Amino acid sequence: MRYFIYSALFLIMLSFGSRQALAYAPGVDSSMYYPDIAAYIVKQTDGKKVYMTKDADRIIQPASLTKILTSIIAIESGKLDQEVLIAKEATLVEPTKAGFKPGDRVKLVDLVKAAMVSSSNDAAFAIAIHLSGSVERFVTAMNYRAKKIGMKRSNFTNPAGFDKGIYAGNISTAEDLLVLTEYAIRNNRFNEIAQLESVLVTELNSRKMILLKTHNKLLAKYPYAVGIKTGFTRRAGKCLIARAQKENRDLLLVMLNAQGDRWLIAEEMFEKAFAKQSGRDYAANEGIDVNYRPWKR
Repeated sequence: MRYFIYSALFLIMLSFGSRQALAYAPGVDSSMYYPDIAAYIVKQTDGKKVYMTKDADRIIQPASLTKILTSIIAIESGKLDQEVLIAKEATLVEPTKAGFKPGDRVKLVDLVKAAMVSSSNDAAFAIAIHLSGSVERFVTAMNYRAKKIGMKRSNFTNPAGFDKGIYAGNISTAEDLLVLTEYAIRNNRFNEIAQLESVLVTELNSRKMILLKTHNKLLAKYPYAVGIKTGFTRRAGKCLIARAQKENRDLLLVMLNAQGDRWLIAEEMFEKAFAKQSGRDYAANEGIDVNYRPWKR
């Protein structure tokens, strides 16, 4: 009889799943655990302290978080003032789009702002075609650059973050995306763009102004938020990379495939991390080649 009781108890525990078991395991602070997020990590930007993490090495579709890599490549190209002729291929992508038409002319810096602020897919594709001559060549540069930065388990198939059809296989991990973001925020221009709530983009032929607004509601909801990028596809779910600064502390959060209100969850995670005095050491990637330039052909 005792055997059957223990067996029944074991099956009940299994029914809660490994996530619940982890939440209540000895030594685990269950208040810092979020079972409704597939993977996450919260870390300070100026050191190696991690305040909470879960499945940070799990391979997941990153959706439009991909545009962080696209944008930092464009920023580092030194060509932000160049005029970009919008190719027809760049306009044939799915929404979200800024609404560019073939033959439009837009400065590269405005395309970066459109890609980062309003997650414009046409802007991301236009960046790729302008810098590398084709989307395929830019994707090759993206993957080479990702490895140079220290992203170990990522593979990119397009500059916008699509993850189905011909673009299936666009994957990353919370850990890799943290490495990418820590690299990107070394650049002041990236930081300026990442925290914009809106941007006016000028089409240079007609001088038409296009107002684009951010999808990052955390910027308006949480007073300490200073960026960075949202993402969503049906496969990836709701994704977010956020940065917050409070009382001389600077934190990054990577959240992949979140259920529920990601803005409320992100605010709660930041507040818990800010309240916590210390975290565990995190083995940051070393030996990043900051001088590598993948767009040079």
